[in-house]
Amino acid sequence: MADPNFSWIYLVIFLAIPLSRIIPRLLSKKGIRFNPSKTIQERQFTPNSDSYFQKSSMDSPKPEIVPSKPQSKSMLVLGELNRGTKYFENIQKNTGLDNQELESILEDLENNGLMKVHQKQGLFGLKTELLPTDKGFKEYYS
Repeated sequence: MADPNFSWIYLVIFLAIPLSRIIPRLLSKKGIRFNPSKTIQERQFTPNSDSYFQKSSMDSPKPEIVPSKPQSKSMLVLGELNRGTKYFENIQKNTGLDNQELESILEDLENNGLMKVHQKQGLFGLKTELLPTDKGFKEYYS
C-alpha cells in the first residue's frame, strides 16, 4: 500500500490562511473597500427587524452628553494633563498651541500649584513629566 500524499494540507494551513488575512489589508491600502461582515449583516436582518430596533431605540431616551469646551487655553492644557498626557510634545500636538504660548501656560499652572514637574532618568537621558496636582484636578472638574 502506498502512503497517501497529504501535502496539500500544509499548503492550506501555511499559505491560504495567512493570505486570507493579508489580501483584505492590501485591498484597503489600494482604496478598494472590502468588508464581508457588512454584507453578512445585510443578509441576516430583514427590513422588519430594522424597524423594530429603531422603535425600541426611540422609546428609551438616552441622555446626550455634550462635551463642554474649556473657557481658556490654560484649562485646555489642564484638561490634557488630567487625561494622562505627560509630555510637552504630546500636549502641544493635542492642543495645537505653539512652543512659547504652551511654555507660558505651563509656567502659570506650575506657579499656581495646579501642576508639578517631575524629572526622571530615562534610557536616553532625563525625561520631564508634567503631572497635575490634586488642586489642578479639582480646579478642572469644578
